[in-house]
Amino acid sequence: MISLLSIFWMDESRGQSVEELNNNNISLEYHEVIDIYTQLDAKYSNASLQVIGTTDIGRPLHLFVINKHEIFEPADISRERSRVLYVNNGIHPGEPDGIDASVRFATALLENANQLPGNLVVCIVPVFNIGGALNRGCCSRANQNGPKEYGFRGNARNLDLNRDFIKCESTNTQSLVKSIRAWDPDVFIDTHVSNGADYQYTMTLLTTQLDKLGGELSGYLRNSMLPKLYSSMENSGNEMIPYVNTKMYGSDPRTGLYDYMETPRYASGFCALFGTIAFVTETHMLKPFNDRVDATLAFLRSVQEYMQEHGADVSKLRKQWKNDFASRSTLALKYTVDSTKYHRISFKGFESFQKKSPVTDLPQIYYNNKRTYNDSTNYYNYANSSNSVNVPSYYIIPVAWKEVAEKLKNCGIKVERLERDVTIEAGIKFVTEYKTVPKPYEGQYLHSNIKSEMRVEKVRYYKGDYKISTAQPGVRYIVETLEPEAEDSFFAWGYFDGILQQKEWFSAYVFDGYAEKMLKNDKQLKGEFGQMKKNDPDFAGDAFSQLYFLYKRSPLFERSLNRYPVGMIYK
Repeated sequence: MISLLSIFWMDESRGQSVEELNNNNISLEYHEVIDIYTQLDAKYSNASLQVIGTTDIGRPLHLFVINKHEIFEPADISRERSRVLYVNNGIHPGEPDGIDASVRFATALLENANQLPGNLVVCIVPVFNIGGALNRGCCSRANQNGPKEYGFRGNARNLDLNRDFIKCESTNTQSLVKSIRAWDPDVFIDTHVSNGADYQYTMTLLTTQLDKLGGELSGYLRNSMLPKLYSSMENSGNEMIPYVNTKMYGSDPRTGLYDYMETPRYASGFCALFGTIAFVTETHMLKPFNDRVDATLAFLRSVQEYMQEHGADVSKLRKQWKNDFASRSTLALKYTVDSTKYHRISFKGFESFQKKSPVTDLPQIYYNNKRTYNDSTNYYNYANSSNSVNVPSYYIIPVAWKEVAEKLKNCGIKVERLERDVTIEAGIKFVTEYKTVPKPYEGQYLHSNIKSEMRVEKVRYYKGDYKISTAQPGVRYIVETLEPEAEDSFFAWGYFDGILQQKEWFSAYVFDGYAEKMLKNDKQLKGEFGQMKKNDPDFAGDAFSQLYFLYKRSPLFERSLNRYPVGMIYK
């Protein structure tokens, strides 16, 4: 029997099946991918190619849904009967392994009725970063062994879409996030190709950081699901290792592997905020393209088979996870890998050595792939939490910051509007410290190391302001976006930068008299002022700095500076 894949490509331009193309170091072009899924949709009643939104380049974003029961809308899916596996491809189109593997995965499921799962809906994004996929060339992936041509990492706006899931600036991400939240997948897979050290494995796996995921779901993933997936991959001839993330970039894997802390800016970190088990496949850049595609395909099949057999367990634990986090009174905002806690794992590597680079004349690490070893290394996959905050009953966002409320709504968060003006006691945070990158990062001047202090104030809110209850399934997303100290909060991404600029000032010759009275009437302030002049020669010689010191401590100074506008209501 001639496979459907072969039929597709018996034409003048290719004349080869997709598998043959991969073996010849050729990856599918964007239009070819969509053509294949279009034909699969036309041929099989249990498949549907849908448009789920648009993209920055103006092309539609597609989702290919496979369901034995021929139900293709998430609202119509019975979650008691069906689980959802959601695969995203081409977030970095220069890493096309998943694009080609998913075509083969979908086709095999549909061609072989006995492989089609009755209790699992498979959703596949053929190509997420369409602008990057159309920007095709040979050479932007300097370290990668094929294919001959591939797409570019940046999208049509030159954004890295795998840093866009909280700020949701690109139209691509806005469309995808809506779809992910509607389907609420049990498992999410994002397909990639790695950079970094050299070793024997073709496939490495980045998993949602287990302690950050939390709840019983975390223990299940650690002790049940992951061991079975690793065993399945080994049995398929595609032995797998955790993502090779060393403590210092470029260091030998024998120094230890560390969990990659994927905050919610990343697709996998975003999905984890909603209790979705997320995997990032990272095939090794130096392995042949066809081997990388085969390994990616093997992982997709391993997860599909696991979910067919154990999907009910995953679904049950996800439900518990949601109930657990909905009832928590505190949530952590930061997680860091515990460098004191590890276990030993086997590792098949290549011997490394250092020698002076002929270019830089400085020491450089190299790998000898003729000299292999089978050893063990430390795997640091435990994390500590910090920066815990009390979860308010609800947040209030003034209507002036409507773009933030729209981002929440786009992610399926229930957002209400105040029906009348009201004065209420609220927790208000004032930002006391932060650092900002010196040049734009993914289109924003990202803040970090944010600190604030809370004050309780009577605050006037107005009809139309946004009210967000935390008593809903997306509570972790709500807290980690609206608490300014969180690493990927909306404040960190610059959406409240207007509060950081002082608007009113003073004329020295007018304020000088006012300042004189302040010092005369406040002995403590006078002492602090005198001490400053004594200890700081620059301050003592700068008239404006001295007046500004007093201005900031006067009732004339504006109360809005650094005042985070989102109110926190505790009941």
